[in-house]
Amino acid sequence: MSAITITEENIAQKTKGSLPLLVDFWAPWCGYCRAIAPAVEQLAQDYQSRLTVGKINIDEQMKIAEKYQIMTIPTLILFQDGNAGEPLVAPKNRSQIETWLKDQGIQLN
Repeated sequence: MSAITITEENIAQKTKGSLPLLVDFWAPWCGYCRAIAPAVEQLAQDYQSRLTVGKINIDEQMKIAEKYQIMTIPTLILFQDGNAGEPLVAPKNRSQIETWLKDQGIQLN
């Protein structure tokens, strides 16, 4: 499964789903966002039974970006049971993202 699009209309439902939700805050003009996007997409496919992956375009969903105080992109936030965890700002690679997920209690093995 690939990453889903998160909007104001569906964020409440998606953050309270049965699986944790990893959200990638990004923008189309952000070169670094485009560079890390394949790693995020691969995580969505590799861990689809343990994790839902979503993407929020901050240009289209400004209210959500403001709510979660997104100042730098890409920023990743993991939602568990409707609650946002500590953000990961400008991850360098997939390995760093996986370590961060494990630190938040996500079983990837």
